[in-house]
Amino acid sequence: MSNFYVISSILDNDFYKFTMQNAVIKLFPSVKARYELINRGKHFFPKNFANIMKETINIMSDLKLSDKEKIFLEKSCPYLDSSYLNFLKEYQYNPKEVSVSQTGENIKIRIEGLWYRTILWEVPLMAIISELYYKLIGAKCIPEDIIISSTKEKLIFYKKLEVKIGEYGTRRRFSYKVQNLVLKVLTEEKLPFFIGTSNVHFSHIFSINPIGTQGHEWIMFHAAKYGLNIADRTAMENWLNIYKGKLGIILSDTYTSSIFFKNFNKKLSNFFKGIRHDSGDPIVFIKKTIKHYKKLGINPLEKIIVFSDNLTPKKVAYISSFCKKKIIPFFGIGTNFTNDVGLPTMNLVIKMVETFFDKKWISVVKLSNVKEKSTGRKNMLILARKNLHL
Repeated sequence: MSNFYVISSILDNDFYKFTMQNAVIKLFPSVKARYELINRGKHFFPKNFANIMKETINIMSDLKLSDKEKIFLEKSCPYLDSSYLNFLKEYQYNPKEVSVSQTGENIKIRIEGLWYRTILWEVPLMAIISELYYKLIGAKCIPEDIIISSTKEKLIFYKKLEVKIGEYGTRRRFSYKVQNLVLKVLTEEKLPFFIGTSNVHFSHIFSINPIGTQGHEWIMFHAAKYGLNIADRTAMENWLNIYKGKLGIILSDTYTSSIFFKNFNKKLSNFFKGIRHDSGDPIVFIKKTIKHYKKLGINPLEKIIVFSDNLTPKKVAYISSFCKKKIIPFFGIGTNFTNDVGLPTMNLVIKMVETFFDKKWISVVKLSNVKEKSTGRKNMLILARKNLHL
């Protein structure tokens, strides 16, 4: 078993999982959630994959937040209060919340339990699936020195573009080792345009800022509880109530950007520093965003768009040139940093599919700007589109 991948720190996860967990504990402590693996790329899994994955998950129950990690969070994330950090210090993964099964070359993964507990599973499970898959199929990546030189070339390119970039690649990394290698390169020269990583464990190791926004599940739950039409708005208001204007980037595509902008009123548009773009044509989105701010009398040059949709250097160049003198672009680069190793990348997601409150399970959906990124039961997606007149 020692040959296989094990998550070595409770902080080896995306930053927004912890900020959402804090908000869920404060506002929705009795809500339950169910998540499922969605195999968008129709990948076939090797024999015994599920059993090895189960062993890896069981080992995660030993993880605990160390004193050093807690001190790091206190210093770098002052908006996470002591009651939350004390909770996290006692938190341990419960493998009983995750079921993994395999039929032939297909695997099924389901997570179920209290939302504030199960919220931390998604990202490490995705990282485990990715690393185990490549190991078990015997995939060989390009040599380390080429990964290093390729990352350095990208940095030279981004420096010339004069753009701000962050690393968002935990869930689809080729391996822990490759992400560590890439972040070593990204951090060793103390480049002012590198704004941090979404991985809190690596933030701690390299003494840099953890960065992130929210996940779609935050807004998907609000749709189930308060209704699709006002989900974006209530999710933003609750975020503001918890973080008082800190963590000021909001996610825009859970129910398409057109519905988001209807919810993004003047108060919210002023309070939040910017918006994250995660699906659909980026140029169309930039135009819509600028139009929205101008209509409200807000200067778009004081606002940020964080782009995070499958970015490559070419895509970053294209988007940043369009943003010039219009709005501030930031770029959260994932797979192109942590899985650019000469192999096909995986296309999988783990998404919330149901939530439990008021004594019943309710299906949740995500209606992205592109159909292939939408998730949820087919009949619920049809119903949601009808309700939102999409």
